[in-house]
Amino acid sequence: MAELVDALDSKSSAFGHVGSSPTAPTAVMATYNRFPLTLVRGKGCWVWDEQDRQYLDAVAGIATCSLGHSDKVLQRELSQQLNKLQHVSNLYGIREQEDLARWLVNHSCADSVFFCNSGAEANEAAIKLARKHGHLRRGIDRPVILTASSSFHGRTLAALSATGQPKYHQGFQPMLEGFEFFSYNDLESFEQLLNQLEAQGPRVAAVLIEPLQGEGGVIPGDPAFFQAIRDLCSERQILLIFDEVQVGMGRTGHWWGYQQLGVEPDAFTLAKGLGGGHAVGALLVKQKADLFEPGDHASTFGGNPFACKAALTVATEIERRELLLNVQQQGDQLRAGLSNLVQCFPKQLKEVRGWGLLQGLVVQEQSSITASNIVLAALDQQLLLVAAGPKVVRMVPPLVIQAGEIRQLLKQLEAAIKSCI
Repeated sequence: MAELVDALDSKSSAFGHVGSSPTAPTAVMATYNRFPLTLVRGKGCWVWDEQDRQYLDAVAGIATCSLGHSDKVLQRELSQQLNKLQHVSNLYGIREQEDLARWLVNHSCADSVFFCNSGAEANEAAIKLARKHGHLRRGIDRPVILTASSSFHGRTLAALSATGQPKYHQGFQPMLEGFEFFSYNDLESFEQLLNQLEAQGPRVAAVLIEPLQGEGGVIPGDPAFFQAIRDLCSERQILLIFDEVQVGMGRTGHWWGYQQLGVEPDAFTLAKGLGGGHAVGALLVKQKADLFEPGDHASTFGGNPFACKAALTVATEIERRELLLNVQQQGDQLRAGLSNLVQCFPKQLKEVRGWGLLQGLVVQEQSSITASNIVLAALDQQLLLVAAGPKVVRMVPPLVIQAGEIRQLLKQLEAAIKSCI
């Protein structure tokens, strides 16, 4: 979102009529350049600002509000949970945690789960797991984790060090050692790096990779590339870890991104859509990667009763409402509509890429408009979008979005693009 931040710095004053923006001094640290908009309530795929202006939300808390806003079932279940138990720490057994872990294991390739609070924390746990695997299973003194260029794994220091985008590193060096980068979907680049590092013996503990790069520009993984990585990791006892923070929990039309690729990881991380807007993250592992022992890793809030009740409600409601099918159908409709816009604006738009309800509209390199221009113009059309790099407009609406709302989204987006030309 760095490019969007730059755009808001220079253009937000021109959008003062869109919605209210705090003008009084704030006690909140200035870590965000926010849209000139304050949202106060929501329902389904819609949100309202302080002036009661209505917006179609194709951001969903950045792929987080799976059931949309103010879902009745989620309200009911969490209200009941508040009358029972919110937090007791992991010093004790937690029934809701066990229920959620069992659901996740029964619906995935994993055998056990560690709970935390966010995607960055889930990836931190995965990094620690990878290093322990390197020491314990491969006898490596200083384990290396391979990650992809243009990747994004979080803002904490280890997750940031694993992120293959130098712009996020600026001002926070030195990064943690132990990470090396290859080109995404480029088998030659991966094999060259792996062979170079292991020329004198084992050095690589794990590969940490997104099935689809989200912040890197909505770039889906190539199944052949991922299968080749799977084979090489299996051959050398290297852990294959997928970062499914953005693509997991039905976002792509399948429960998990790895199902889009036909390749199972040894471990994968979740957050965002898992809690439907409530803070919960997870590291899921197969039995062979279940290496943590008591004292190795922990989280005070991770897996508390309230967060786990939220996540289990999201999971069971996705099943009950057959939302995976909805994601496939509305994802196809959205992709077809976006492809039509590419045909209508060939000088400005290049292509559409993505899976399910995670779609990216790619702006032509030579075009004078940027993704941020379109996002800001869409705000004036009462449509919420988010950029994924300077040339990609990302759409990640709630999984409950319907056909009529997709049509409305496309209409508003078309008007926004026209206003930028």
